[in-house]
Amino acid sequence: MKYLQAYSQLTKTGIIIFALVSALAGYAVSYHSHQSFTPLEPILLIVGLYLIAAASFALNQAQEWRQDALMERTRGRPIPTGFLQPCQAYFIAGLYGLMGLQILRLIGPWPAGLALLTVILYNGVYTLVWKRHWVFGAVPGAIPGAMPVVIGYSVNNPQVWNPECVYLFLVMFLWQMPHFWALAIRFREDYQQGGFPVLPVEMGETRTRYYIGLYLFTYVGVALAAPWFVPTNVLYFLLVLPISLKVILEFRKFYQNLDSKAWLPFFLWTNFSILIYLAAPVMDKWLNWAIFAYV
Repeated sequence: MKYLQAYSQLTKTGIIIFALVSALAGYAVSYHSHQSFTPLEPILLIVGLYLIAAASFALNQAQEWRQDALMERTRGRPIPTGFLQPCQAYFIAGLYGLMGLQILRLIGPWPAGLALLTVILYNGVYTLVWKRHWVFGAVPGAIPGAMPVVIGYSVNNPQVWNPECVYLFLVMFLWQMPHFWALAIRFREDYQQGGFPVLPVEMGETRTRYYIGLYLFTYVGVALAAPWFVPTNVLYFLLVLPISLKVILEFRKFYQNLDSKAWLPFFLWTNFSILIYLAAPVMDKWLNWAIFAYV
């Protein structure tokens, strides 16, 4: 049980599950009804992307274990506690990374190439440069965080600059700033002890809430503009519109309430909203096909 828990912490299993869900959303949106469905493709996508994500997170913890040891939230991770050595994490990262790339290559060069680019951006640029030296490092750092949905999309359609994929990427990209900065407010002292110049540490909570609102309204605006990017139908009106209003209302409460626990409802609703924004175009696209087939 202890080994399983350590493995889960090292590879951040919860975050990986979300990455896989977003990749499957991208895969489903890019799938066309005239294509022949190959069940092996989404299975290889899930397995390959799981290995890549696990490799990237293990590598991240090997890179940052000294900072993790300084922060209360992360000092219980496997490397700071001595349960694992950094070299072991590097080995897992290398092995999983190579296996994941080989598996993704089986479904095409685009998924494999985009996955490799994601690891380079996250572990090579964000972890070592943006996160450590830039107050707004979370903004470009959101690019690798949004890439799983693009990787999933590229399995069926390598034209990742089309409106569908751009929409999926933008909502994933913009969601991360309100998500991360709300967490950064909650764990501001931890980030300060770890030496990370996150927005609440360098500019304070009030300014951070302003920037959260700036990105949140842009994020919701893109979601409301979904009909110009992706197929929409009844679920856009039943899901996207209400959740957008709810998130804005929760932000209003969060912005006006300086209580230490005010961040949590806003954080949870923001996270729920991204699931809706990704699921709605998938379900509406399949609903459009069902209506078309019936007619």
